[in-house]
Amino acid sequence: MITKYTYGNPFQTDAVVQKLEVQNGDVPYFTVAKTEEQLQFEYTLENEEKVYGLGENVRGINKRGWIYKSCCADEPNHLEDRTSLYASHNFLVLDGGKEQFGVFFDYPGIITFDVGYTHLNELKITLSEPDADVYVMTGESILDIVKQFRQLIGRSYIPPKWAFGYQQSRWGYMNEADIREVVKGHREKKIPLESIYMDIDYMERFKDFTVNQERFPDFPEFVKEMKAQHIHLVPIIDAGVKVEEGYDVYEEGIEKGYFCKKENGEYFVAGVWPGKVHFPDVLNKEAREWFGNKYQVLLDQGIEGFWNDMNEPSIFFAQDRMDETFDKIAELKDKNLDLDTFQQFTGLVGSLANNTDDFKKFYHNVDGKMMRHDKVHNLFGYNMTRAAGEAFERLSPEKRILMFSRSSYIGMHRYGGIWTGDNKSWWNHLLLNLRMMPSLNMVGILYTGADIGGFGADATEDLVMRWTQLAMFSPLMRNHSAMGTREQEVYRFDHVEEFRKIINIRYGLLAYIYSEYMKSALNSEMYFKPLSFVYTDDEFASQVEDQLLVGDSLMIAPVYNQNAKGRYVYLPEEMAMLRFRGVDDYDTEILPAGHHYVEAGLFEMLVFVRPDKILVLTDGGEYADEVDCDHVKALAFVKTKAEYVWYEDDGMGKDYENPDNYGRITIEKGGNCVYTGSREKKIEVKLL
Repeated sequence: MITKYTYGNPFQTDAVVQKLEVQNGDVPYFTVAKTEEQLQFEYTLENEEKVYGLGENVRGINKRGWIYKSCCADEPNHLEDRTSLYASHNFLVLDGGKEQFGVFFDYPGIITFDVGYTHLNELKITLSEPDADVYVMTGESILDIVKQFRQLIGRSYIPPKWAFGYQQSRWGYMNEADIREVVKGHREKKIPLESIYMDIDYMERFKDFTVNQERFPDFPEFVKEMKAQHIHLVPIIDAGVKVEEGYDVYEEGIEKGYFCKKENGEYFVAGVWPGKVHFPDVLNKEAREWFGNKYQVLLDQGIEGFWNDMNEPSIFFAQDRMDETFDKIAELKDKNLDLDTFQQFTGLVGSLANNTDDFKKFYHNVDGKMMRHDKVHNLFGYNMTRAAGEAFERLSPEKRILMFSRSSYIGMHRYGGIWTGDNKSWWNHLLLNLRMMPSLNMVGILYTGADIGGFGADATEDLVMRWTQLAMFSPLMRNHSAMGTREQEVYRFDHVEEFRKIINIRYGLLAYIYSEYMKSALNSEMYFKPLSFVYTDDEFASQVEDQLLVGDSLMIAPVYNQNAKGRYVYLPEEMAMLRFRGVDDYDTEILPAGHHYVEAGLFEMLVFVRPDKILVLTDGGEYADEVDCDHVKALAFVKTKAEYVWYEDDGMGKDYENPDNYGRITIEKGGNCVYTGSREKKIEVKLL
């Protein structure tokens, strides 16, 4: 059951798609304190109570013991002491107390979640203004509560099937030759590859919706050349529009008044990659439509996927603050910079980038009303991606377009996915990747993944290998790195053949991964689940934060420590362990419920099949269209009778609800297999 409570005059974020009657009185479970300045909710946590949710954030799956702030931030250092990352996902589920419930704070400004930080047994949630819609959910289980919430906020984004293939990216692919080299490196070694990403260098002087003609002299023809090799090019789009006379996007935005302005009516000027930029006012419906239509420039050249970046929005400097800073620094010239004045000097420069005070300096035009940015800050990335998603429905209504973003708010999940931002080539970020996934699924973000190998810093071969084994199960599987770091395309390492075999497993698993994703999206369910969400009576399951359930059939337990030869695994029930070295090279072992140490060499990937469940496996391929889903192996761990509901469509259209998309595999204990469905299948049964 979901109940809605309204405080003050909340801004309508469009996060919620269902209309509910507002209840009288205060939100249950919490002590509520209202002032003219803020709104505060307090709740006493029991000793064993768990707090799940908050989407993209640092630390563990259980969020107790830290303070989190919903304030979308360009934060590349995902350290334990950070309180904000790129997204704001204000949904929590409390489990293990007197009552189990979920709560969503639909509020676009800054919120602080003190989850047992100040006081160990106190949850305190502070909204910076007293205006919000608050939704409370109760249900039979955590999964029931999450499903109700997901139905409240609408169906998750569905990408094209090719977007589930292996993808390669690097900031620094400068021209056609660089991209051809990467394609050649994969194809000659027969390493599967689906797409290559184009970072800011493909643009003409970092201008959105342009292509550098010197580096890509005939871009539409180059797109065709890549497609002939089954490679999709995916260009980046940034939030800031370059201030430059003669640049059509800039001049149109000025003419129509579609950029964010200061209180005095002048356009707000910030600095990002191109230097001075204006931000499109994506909270203005007309401006959002205008900006979304700009994607057609690249769609018309054959592009079928995009990634939106720098859309917190990231600000290198605000021009007004920069001018003030230069004046203050000039006053320090020729002075003796002792400790205090030197710190003053460095503080002036250090406070330029992403200064939250600058959020108060510009405004949005929302239905004719001027709204100061800091009050709706967390909606910018959401609405930039919404602009694209709504445009694709107009410009390409019959075909799915790949779209994901760096910044997000609940509601954006209907228009695209996210990647988890500029992580580092650190082993603890590999574990953080795993822990983020279920929390993101809880808020509807299913198409997600982290940069394999890490974006910043220098990756090692073993880190890229272990990260690839985890990312095997992420819907978004992308190797991405920063300019100036070690090149980490897998064909550059020593063990190329082992990488080829491991990545080919992804294509062997593609039928399963795609099926489980689609069922999760269409049924408002989670693709990644913590053990405690399913094994609710197992007291130890909630302590396990380095294993996940993936879809209906599998559990994963990746290795995330350097030089580890194996790891400890907890099984809530008897499972069949598969030790994969290639798509057709694996060993099977049945393990009883309980605690185990299992070996896992660097080139081995552990997958666990649950009892009476089935894993569909193909021979793989070098790209998605090469995968033969009509000839599959059904790996079944049968205790009584194993069943699997298989979803399959054409991967590009939008006929999601067609009953012909579903089939069912049933395997008896003796190995007898029955398949019912509209598609012809040849199924080879392998009992585990």
